[in-house]
Amino acid sequence: MAYAERLGKKWRARYKKPDGTYGSEPGFETRTAAERWGEEQEAMIRRRTWIDPDEGETRFGDFVDEWMSVGRRAINTEAKYRSQLRSRILPQWEDWPLILIVNNHLEVQGWVNELHDELADSTVASVFALFSTIMNGAVMARRIPANPCHGIRVTSGEDEVERQVATPTQVLRAALRMAELAGYGAFVLTLLDAYTGARWSELISQRPGMYDRVNQQFPVRRPPREAAGQIEEAPRPKSPAGKRWIQLPAFLPVLYEFLLEQSSYHRVFTGARGGVLRRSNFTRRFWRPVWDGDPDNLDPDARVPAILPGFTFHEGRHTHRTWLAEDLIPEVARAARLGHKMRGMGDVYEHVTPGMQRRVLEVLQARWVATLAALTPDERHQLIKIVPPGLV
Repeated sequence: MAYAERLGKKWRARYKKPDGTYGSEPGFETRTAAERWGEEQEAMIRRRTWIDPDEGETRFGDFVDEWMSVGRRAINTEAKYRSQLRSRILPQWEDWPLILIVNNHLEVQGWVNELHDELADSTVASVFALFSTIMNGAVMARRIPANPCHGIRVTSGEDEVERQVATPTQVLRAALRMAELAGYGAFVLTLLDAYTGARWSELISQRPGMYDRVNQQFPVRRPPREAAGQIEEAPRPKSPAGKRWIQLPAFLPVLYEFLLEQSSYHRVFTGARGGVLRRSNFTRRFWRPVWDGDPDNLDPDARVPAILPGFTFHEGRHTHRTWLAEDLIPEVARAARLGHKMRGMGDVYEHVTPGMQRRVLEVLQARWVATLAALTPDERHQLIKIVPPGLV
C-alpha cells in the first residue's frame, strides 16, 4: 500500500514495486499529493503498464550496445547500422538518458533539421528510421513510456530523387558499349537488368545449373549480400514475394544460353578469375562510363556521348516496371514479375494467370524487335558480331 513520509518541509511518496521493494519519489507539497502519486504507481503496476523510472535513466549509448547485441541481421544491414550510429546518431545522443530524449521532442526535431544541412533527404530518412527503431525497442523493453520520434517531420520533399527510365534503344546501346568495355557477360547482364527487372543480387547469384532450359527461366532463391568486404548468401530473398521464377522473352534465352556455354565458373556472372562480381567495382569501372560517356574530353576523337547520365542499375527495375505499365500489363503481373507484394485486398483477390505471363513476354519481345529496327548500320553490325548467329 502506498504511503507518504515527511522529508523536511515536503513529502515523499513510497510505493511497492513489482519485486517487493519500495520505490520513492520526493518533492510533494502535501501528504495527500504524495499518497495519490504513490497509489497511481501501484495502480499501473497492477495493470502492468508501469515503467520503472530508474530504467529511463539508462544512457542511450548503453541501450544501443544492448540492442545491437541481441538482433539477428544480415551483414550488410549490420554494417549500415554501425556506420550510421558511429557517424550520425551516437555523437548526438550517446550520453543522453533515454527518458531525457523522450522529454525533448524539440531537441529531436532540431537534430533532424541539422542533418538536412549535410545530407540528402533519403539519407536523413534512413538515419532517422534507425534512431526511431532503437527508441521503439526501448519502449518494447519498458525503459521509456513512448517513442519520442512520433510526429517528427523528417523530409521536406524538396530533395526528392526523380527516377530515370531508359528507352529500349538506350538499353541496347549501353549493352553494346558494355560488351566493348567488359565483355559478353556484361552485355547480357545489362539487357537482363532492363528486360527482367531483377535486382543486382538476384542476377549475380545465378549459377549455370539453376537455369530451366525447357521453360526458359531462372529462379530467385538465395541472393548474396555484401558489406564491408564480406559476402554471404542470404537465407531467403528480400521478401516472400521475391521468391519466384523469372521467365525470359524470346530473344533473351538465346543470349543467356550462349553465355552459359562459355561459362567455366560456378556463377554465371563473375569478376576477374571467377570471383564474385562486386557492385561498387562494376559501377565505377563499367556502368558509369557506359551511361555517362565522356562528352567533355579535350580530345575530339576520344569523346563519347552520354546515353542517360546518372542512370543506375537499380533504375533498370523502375524501367522494367514502367515499360510493362506503358504496355497495359495488369498491376498484379507487374508486381509478381519484380517480386513485389500487392497492397491491400489486391494481394488477396488478384492473381497472375498464364495469359498475363505470356502477355508480359510478348510486349518485352516486341520492344526488342522495335529496337533492332532503330539501330544505326554501325550499331547493327556491332551487334551481329556479338550475338549468336541468326538472332539479328
